[in-house]
Parts: sequence; structure tokens; C-alpha cells
Amino acid sequence: MTGVEHEGVTGVEHGVTDRPLPFVVVPGMLCDASLWRDVGFPEGHHVHHVALRRGDIGALAEDVLAAVAGPFVLVGLSLGAIAGFEALRRAPGRIAGLCVMATNAGPPRPEQYAAWRAMDELIAAGRFADVVEQTLPDMFPDRTPTPEAAGRYRAMAHAVGATATRAQLAAQATRTDAAPALRTARCPTAVLAGERDALCPPSFHRAIADAVPGAALTLLPEAGHLLPWQRPEAVTAALRALVAAAGRTGPAPAAP
Repeated sequence: MTGVEHEGVTGVEHGVTDRPLPFVVVPGMLCDASLWRDVGFPEGHHVHHVALRRGDIGALAEDVLAAVAGPFVLVGLSLGAIAGFEALRRAPGRIAGLCVMATNAGPPRPEQYAAWRAMDELIAAGRFADVVEQTLPDMFPDRTPTPEAAGRYRAMAHAVGATATRAQLAAQATRTDAAPALRTARCPTAVLAGERDALCPPSFHRAIADAVPGAALTLLPEAGHLLPWQRPEAVTAALRALVAAAGRTGPAPAAP
């Protein structure tokens, strides 16, 4: 297993490849590539992890598109999926398959703008640890994670750090309604939702699945926001089915 890192993008080789579709994988806010460590990506596919380090959804989408040349399977959670929606809007022919989870395709709500400003002010005041603790409960279905799970989240969030988190908060505020782009998608699409996700409930994912022609929606009982940790076997299964479908159909141009 080898890896390369550049411009916030890390590639990890999974087995020997003969140019199968690569994966471009994007985490959520306060998350990094360790979010996916329990997921079994299909063997033989190069996996590129894109970090969220810029304060604009358009810039993050460009990072996604720059991760590889040619078509790829895009996998995103939360803010990472939102960056993926913008990548789909900009270059639909590049996206051979799409897997999104724990996310929201709608525009920001007024209370979200206020919450992001408040978190940014805490970080600016040197209270990044308070932001980590504030966000921690909503990552888990019962809001009372085990000490091990809480510790894993804290370690990941602190590895992301204050500077990148402020950029992520700024990027959140540049989101727009992704529904128009989703309605033009013509790639195999998997949508995963935790039935007990406090941040992005199943209704958000039903809207996404309804917008994308032929999308497959999977609701995961007893799961919260961090699906790659809480239900890695379901994410693994979805990715294996998706890459098989993407290999059969290939990327398609957007609908006119």
C-alpha cells in the first residue's frame, strides 16, 4: 500500500490496478481521511482523499475535480458531499458514480448561518476545543457516545485543527441549493442516511434521492451522522455495488 500527498489530496493504492475507476473521497467538517478507515474500498481501485481546507464550496469542488484525471467515483459525507454536488454541477461527465451520505442538498438556513458565525467567533477567541465539544454529541445517534468513540472523534477533529475548521465554516456559508444539479445527474447514485442522524435526517436524503434519476436510497437503523464509523459494512456494500454499476454504464453527460 502506497500513498501520495499534494495540495490537500492524498491517494492510497488498494491492490494492483489496471486503470479501474478511481475513488475520490471527501469527509465532512471536522473530519479527515481517518473517517473512512473501517470502510472496505473495492480492491484494485485507487482511493484519493481530499481534505477540506478552503473557504468556498466552488474552490472545494475544484479540489475534488483536480484529485484525478478523467472519470471517477465520488464519495462524500456531509460537507464533503456538498462539495461533490458542486463538482457534479461543474463537470457532470467526470462523475461516473456518486455516493453521498449524512448530508443536505438544500441551501443554508438562517439559524445555520448564526451557528457557523458563533463557532467561528469561538475559534477566533482561542476556544477551538469548545467547538469540538459542542459538535460532538450530534455526531452520534444517542448523543452519548462511548468514551472510545468520543475520544476518536476528538482526536480526528483536533487533527483537522482550528485553521481548516474556520475555512470549512466559511465554505458552509457559500453553499447553494444543489437540487438543480442533482436533477441533471445521469450517473449511478447511492444515498445513505442514518435514521437517527440529528444533523441530516432521512428527509434530507429522500429529497436527494428523489432529485437524482434512478438513485438508490438506503436508510440505516440506529445510525447517526458518522456512517463510515457506525455502519462501515453498509458503506462498503454500497461502494461495491456502485462501482460495479459505474463500470457497466460509465459516466454520462448531464441532461440538457
